[in-house]
Amino acid sequence: MRCCRIAPCCRVHPGLLVCLSLLLICWATVAASAEPPRLRVMTYNVRYASDQGPHRWQLRRPLAQRMLAEQDPDVIGMQEALYRQVKDFDQDLPEHAWIGLGREGGSRSEFMAVFYRRERLDPAAFGHYWLSDTPNVIGSATWGHSNRRMVTWVRFLDRMSGKQFYLVNTHFDHEVRTAREKSARLVFERISKWNSSVPVLLLGDFNARAEESEVYQTLVGPQRLVDTWLTAKERGPLYDTFHGYRGLSRTGRRIDWILARGSVQVESSRVITFQQQGQFPSDHFPVVADVQIGP
Repeated sequence: MRCCRIAPCCRVHPGLLVCLSLLLICWATVAASAEPPRLRVMTYNVRYASDQGPHRWQLRRPLAQRMLAEQDPDVIGMQEALYRQVKDFDQDLPEHAWIGLGREGGSRSEFMAVFYRRERLDPAAFGHYWLSDTPNVIGSATWGHSNRRMVTWVRFLDRMSGKQFYLVNTHFDHEVRTAREKSARLVFERISKWNSSVPVLLLGDFNARAEESEVYQTLVGPQRLVDTWLTAKERGPLYDTFHGYRGLSRTGRRIDWILARGSVQVESSRVITFQQQGQFPSDHFPVVADVQIGP
């Protein structure tokens, strides 16, 4: 039985075949060695909207819009955003979609909203739970804190890399230390139940000092998560992430973190100190990390 023959009009010059083979080998080598694309992650306590005073939302919103346009994050974990602010950000971030729920249910109270670049990230699953002994009860608080506290999480598929990862966004209580410590234990317990092969990014306003608090020790360490600020190949200057509209300070009060578990390489991390003429977008500085998900 004869093998099929190449018709004379379709014959390829041997030299061209060699070139094509070399091109295919080069392409395969580049594809195999290509690093995963960079993902820019931001944690951002936006400070809830007020209609009064020098830091009212009407004045801060344009600054927040400019800051976000400059930083161009792929995914943002926001804290303290009221529903009206979420809607404003939805307008101001036209390339992003969002997932969130008010911490008292529906559109009530503050959101742990997650904004994500819709062309790149596909939310495969998401959920919410409350930082209490009854985490599945909407608006529950059982640890002595008056403000309801919660978590919003999303499992994303990164269309650029084909990798999946979890994004967990939270805001711990600012008044009750016991509530913060129990919150850390609950969050770690929940994360521990997920498939360890899927990377996790945990971010938020933890209202506790990095490296110095029990909250931090519960979440960061061997067999736990890593602090992307410490593992970053490059870091900007370290400023207090909560500034209260008072400007730059370097007392070591780093309470806004981006933590990671699994295959997450951290290229850089920075505290974003954007301001214009003494006006700030929020009473917190956002923190940004450029990471690569996957080997």
